[in-house]
Amino acid sequence: MEAPLKTRTGAPAARRWLLLLLLAVAVIWFGNIEYRKLIKPDEGRYAEIPREMVASGDWVTPRLNNLKYFEKPPLQYWATATAYTVFGEHQWTSRLWVSLTGFMGLLLVWFAGTRLFGREAGRYAAVLLGGSWLYAFMSHLNTLDMGVTFFLTLGIVGLLLGQQAQVHARARRNWIWLAWAALGLAVLSKGLMGLVLPGAALVIYSLLQRDIVLWKRMHLITGLLLCLLITAPWFYLVMKANPEFFQRFFIYEHYTRFTTKDLGRYQPWYYFVPVLLAGMLPWTILMFDTMLRTWKGSARTDKAFNPERFLLVWAVFIYCFFTISGSKLPSYLLPMFPALALLMGKQLAEMREQKLFWLIAPIVPLAVLGVALAPYTARLADTPLQVQMYGEYSTWLLVSALVWLSGLVAALVFLRRRNKLVAVVLLSLGSLLAAQISAAGYNTIAKERSAYLIADAIRAYDKPEVPFYSVDMYEQTLPFYLKRTFTLVQYQDEMSFGIVQEPQRWIPDIPGFTKVWQAQAEALAIMPVPNYKQLKQQDLPMKIIYQDSQYVVVSKP
Repeated sequence: MEAPLKTRTGAPAARRWLLLLLLAVAVIWFGNIEYRKLIKPDEGRYAEIPREMVASGDWVTPRLNNLKYFEKPPLQYWATATAYTVFGEHQWTSRLWVSLTGFMGLLLVWFAGTRLFGREAGRYAAVLLGGSWLYAFMSHLNTLDMGVTFFLTLGIVGLLLGQQAQVHARARRNWIWLAWAALGLAVLSKGLMGLVLPGAALVIYSLLQRDIVLWKRMHLITGLLLCLLITAPWFYLVMKANPEFFQRFFIYEHYTRFTTKDLGRYQPWYYFVPVLLAGMLPWTILMFDTMLRTWKGSARTDKAFNPERFLLVWAVFIYCFFTISGSKLPSYLLPMFPALALLMGKQLAEMREQKLFWLIAPIVPLAVLGVALAPYTARLADTPLQVQMYGEYSTWLLVSALVWLSGLVAALVFLRRRNKLVAVVLLSLGSLLAAQISAAGYNTIAKERSAYLIADAIRAYDKPEVPFYSVDMYEQTLPFYLKRTFTLVQYQDEMSFGIVQEPQRWIPDIPGFTKVWQAQAEALAIMPVPNYKQLKQQDLPMKIIYQDSQYVVVSKP
């Protein structure tokens, strides 16, 4: 009579603990998205483009500093512009889409792991993903990679569930349609990679497994129509309004970026090795063990679709694809992480505590090294100001390292006590909290990477009717904080395409700027310190209203 009572009382208790864990993760996850200042260049850029959409009312043609900007599709811009419209233009609303898609990625992995590999594997997969350093960091940094990672993962999950033979045919079709819809949203998030990467991975898998039957279950015609229904309207409207869009977006932003070094993001082939090793912490050794065991253990003699083998193919393909790319950034590896978390969750559900102990224990010396080195952060400084800022940041890094070390030690203690779930949860929470602490502490050195101090200092001088010039520079975060755009002077960089399309919005050289400046009754300008010294030697009338080690802001006296 007691066993049923345990079952009845134990299930609600387990659900309460899961809800409390979910609440704790949510508080840590969203707790500091307003606290930290925007960091240039990406956070400023992807906060400003949606702001200009709201200000202009044009949600078809993306603009940066009021110049056409066709590097990426608009889905994240639309989501952020909607957040601005509903909640106002804040730091937290500029990061809301990134943090939400990162958090929803945890829930998606939980759901997918449960459906594919069992309830325990699903829980472990979500916990592992939330504690992975790169995933945790990039879920709080305003770039486009987390959004596209979520939709790529949703597409893969739909594909995996739609290929299960034991599922009813109608349900399989709906899952495949969900996959096509998700890939359409991935295209609207970051371009054709939303279709190219999953398609290439599926081709590799089908060749490797000698499985062509899976293509019969892909509903290619209706799926492509659904994908086009989602993506085509914006592409039609933007090309109708901007005939130059096709060449810039489809040719330059996809082919040229991948095959050349034009963007200055070229890195050697081994660039992603430390990114993956550090980004997967504290699960790095577990990841390699899982990949090896998955390859050896997922071979099947039947022709059934093999989700473990496909997830492994996907992760390896993503790594190799971006390794050969001419443009590399750490966040490009993000689509690997949910797939690896699903595989690790499955392995962890079957793993003994002693085995996991020895997969985690070697990480402890890294945490100890972090604690030992954190106080010496200021030695990386190059200027007196950096010495002060880095010294303040070292305290945050020390606390972060101590939190991470505590999570590692607690995990090892609970593994010795044969409590695997508590050990994994504590380590993941410790890693997530450590990542958030180090991110929040970045505010101590934000003076060099954010223009909020400049904006606060000159706001009283800035009026909508007064022209504002940005000379030989463009500070990416300043437009968002001042809620305005600038006239660029002798500066192009990523806005060169927009300048070619609308040259009247630009002043090409300093002599042209001095003529315009002399003719203005009122005007403001921001410039690097060396440019100010040069213009001062020309007796250009300027009054300093702000100055730091990098920039000078002047008004027309």
